[in-house]
Amino acid sequence: MNILFFTHYFPPEGNAPATRVYELCRRWVKAGHTVTVITGVPNVPNGVVYDGYRNRLRQEENVAGIRVIRVWTYLAPNKGKGRRIVNYLSYMFSAILCGMFVKRPDVIIATSPQFFCGWAGAVVSRLRRLPFILEVRDIWPESIEAVGAMSNRSLLRFLERLELRLYAAADHIVTVGEGYKQKLMEKIKLVGKISIIPNGVDLEAFVSREPDAVIRQKLGLKDCFVCSYIGTIGMASGLEVVLEAARRLKKIGRDDVKFLLVGDGAVKDELQSAATMEGLDNVVFTGRQDKSKIPDFLALSDACLVHLKKKDIFETVMPSKIYEAAAMSRPIILGVGGHAAKLISDTGAGICIEPENAGQLVDAVKRLVDNPSLCRIFGEKGRVLVKSFYDCDRLAREYEAIIQKVLSVISN
Repeated sequence: MNILFFTHYFPPEGNAPATRVYELCRRWVKAGHTVTVITGVPNVPNGVVYDGYRNRLRQEENVAGIRVIRVWTYLAPNKGKGRRIVNYLSYMFSAILCGMFVKRPDVIIATSPQFFCGWAGAVVSRLRRLPFILEVRDIWPESIEAVGAMSNRSLLRFLERLELRLYAAADHIVTVGEGYKQKLMEKIKLVGKISIIPNGVDLEAFVSREPDAVIRQKLGLKDCFVCSYIGTIGMASGLEVVLEAARRLKKIGRDDVKFLLVGDGAVKDELQSAATMEGLDNVVFTGRQDKSKIPDFLALSDACLVHLKKKDIFETVMPSKIYEAAAMSRPIILGVGGHAAKLISDTGAGICIEPENAGQLVDAVKRLVDNPSLCRIFGEKGRVLVKSFYDCDRLAREYEAIIQKVLSVISN
């Protein structure tokens, strides 16, 4: 097949959308398919172009056999409203223009977030009369309303109408979890038109290993129990809970525990400034790290925190951080409700806490510090879980079969 994939994010950006698209597309290329990705210049999360790139009208590169076309976008950091909307819209228009002139593909796939990327795929598929698969990784606009990024009711209603029209425009919808599927089917009739392909993990890259003593010492973590949060430190993360937990641990004299926050995002500087002002030396920030280094940070972690704000919409979410931590046999402290909590609870891969509950976070950390054998048991169960259900190789094959089925139905 010749696949055209629209995505706002792509490596060397290391967030979950970029990783998912890359891992799927490189496996499809290895299976003999031709894949073209239309994306922007790497700049997440600060809106600053990465070294080695320029924000040009159009530039091409080959990444693991994938033809990657990078189009111009208005650059903006992952915070605020107005500039980010312009960033999303500029990608949509640039991607549509580019997509009209690439060699005719067999199928178009477009992924959210953000959903203007989905509209780029919808418009090109309509104009070129091509099959269109929409990938839904985030429920817009509910998720942006939930984190307080937008409150204008008129604008939100307009976006909701666009959302429903986008779903209707797709020949098929692929989403990442049962919670998303249920939410989508509450909005629009999708019987026979929706499939689930969850996020996964590269089991060869993410495997349990000894921690790098040099990195651990450099970060001041040598003799501590390390609870890490690894990912985007954004408006949805709710990581104020980490600062409150750090305060409580210092108050009771538990100096044997440190929180490690690996990544960047809209609230990272604010949290880091607050920790510095309060003298919370048990919270360590690393800033943005290359995706290739993430296994090293997981390896030096004694436990991994996966956390989102306490919002109903996030009960549909299945964070990809779960799979990477589990693949490296690290116990998980999960501060996400709904389907993610059920997964961790049912499989015994970690401890579930109420989102934004610092007391429960402290209790969970203390329990793991004082029970090393429990950490090992949780880690072993997590590795079994991802090997059974979340191996990227298997998921890419399942997704490939869905694409072929969609093409078969349309051709008939």
